[in-house]
Amino acid sequence: MNRRILVTALLAGTAALSACKKEPPASLPPEPQPTMTSTPGDNMSGGIAQPGSQAHFEQGVNGQNVIYFETDRYNVDSTDAAALQTQAQYLGQYPQVSITIEGHADERGTREYNLALGERRANAAKNYLTSLGVAASRISVVSYGKERPIALGSNEQAWAQNRRAVSVVVN
Repeated sequence: MNRRILVTALLAGTAALSACKKEPPASLPPEPQPTMTSTPGDNMSGGIAQPGSQAHFEQGVNGQNVIYFETDRYNVDSTDAAALQTQAQYLGQYPQVSITIEGHADERGTREYNLALGERRANAAKNYLTSLGVAASRISVVSYGKERPIALGSNEQAWAQNRRAVSVVVN
């Protein structure tokens, strides 16, 4: 009799846990389209880029459009905060500019875990920017998880470069 109760309890628990399973997305979002624009007089290798372009944004934030995270973390530290404050100042100066914050993870962990972690990283950056006065409607987030590494390799140096959130102009 006790065995039957135990088996029934185990089956009920298994059924309950399987009902909580979250399905991964069928596919990743499309590749971002290039946003860099130039006019005939622009010198993109060192001159002033067109306001509202990705190149202008990167120049305006002194290349601080990327923030980095520790393993399995998504908190904004003091270095990240300084970079995001610079981004908020730029966005305050150019109210017509909207951005997408791309969340990324290193290769370790499952696809589902890394997509969720990338989203938490992107949302942490978005929340910080909105706390500085940037309208949330100007910021979208997307997670690429481990699918778009910037550094190839299975070592701490490569992983550290891949644990990031990148702000990209979308206008």
